[in-house]
Amino acid sequence: MEVKIRTARTLVSKLSSVSEQTRSEALKELRLITKHDADSRPLVADAGAIPYLAETLFGSSPDFQDDAAATLLNISISCRHNLISTRGLLDAISHALRHHGSPTSSATAVQSSAATLHSLLVVEDYRPIIGAKRDIVYSLVDIIKSPKSPPRSVKDALKALFGIALYPLNRASLVELGAVPALFTLVVNDGRLGIVEDATAVIAQVAGCEESEDAFRRVAGVRVLADLLDYSTGSSLRSRENAVSALLNLAQCGGERAVAEVREEGMGVVDGIADVAENGGPKGKSKGVALLRVIDGGNKSISSIFRDPRFDSLLRQSS
Repeated sequence: MEVKIRTARTLVSKLSSVSEQTRSEALKELRLITKHDADSRPLVADAGAIPYLAETLFGSSPDFQDDAAATLLNISISCRHNLISTRGLLDAISHALRHHGSPTSSATAVQSSAATLHSLLVVEDYRPIIGAKRDIVYSLVDIIKSPKSPPRSVKDALKALFGIALYPLNRASLVELGAVPALFTLVVNDGRLGIVEDATAVIAQVAGCEESEDAFRRVAGVRVLADLLDYSTGSSLRSRENAVSALLNLAQCGGERAVAEVREEGMGVVDGIADVAENGGPKGKSKGVALLRVIDGGNKSISSIFRDPRFDSLLRQSS
């Protein structure tokens, strides 16, 4: 362990060298040891690497940015508190994300920065801190909006947005900063399975705030979500579970008009909702049944239209 401590301190000391080559070599070595040796991560953090790595994200060298961002991501796996408590760390990540389309920016540095956020957002206490950084939220939304963003950048940005949306008080900011149209554009126009699943996961969380109702209406969100539940669209079970969750959250957090829209569109895809209620995961099943109850409205409207005993069975199950 003593050897590892000395190695970490030596490499970190080289990050302040006036020699570009020395800094480059030290960055690459730190990236490797923090990737392959979990024991070295806290040693590198304790040696004072994080402020240097954060500062490197402001630099003009894509290679330096790439190595620094990857090292921060590696450290975040084991030392989240060290990162979040480092002054200027979130500002550095914000800078990397904000310049995602710049010629001097590294696409992999952008991806690692978004992934670092996702790693930090595992900790519940960090969600309000990161969500309060509007520049970070704006940049993540901008990444998923940009047609030039690589698929990996979009996926990492979506995962970070999901973590931010898990904190209820962050959801209004997501709506305000344009997340809803950006997310629904991905669902409608992006045929890549993983991206649609991740986008609908964020949509399901964002739906859980009052501000989402008008934003969803402007993009015909209820209809888009209902379409995902139509068998003919071939959506994955995960996407359909997310669609059910989003419609349920919208009905619960929105007004009477939102409930009416969910009922109207949901009535056309009750088979798809019932399939989630029967074949989804534990949460999916529960939410599928709850959504069927919203659509039924307590007056057996589903049973009167669809004379199928399975609907009666599912609705009784939720009582």
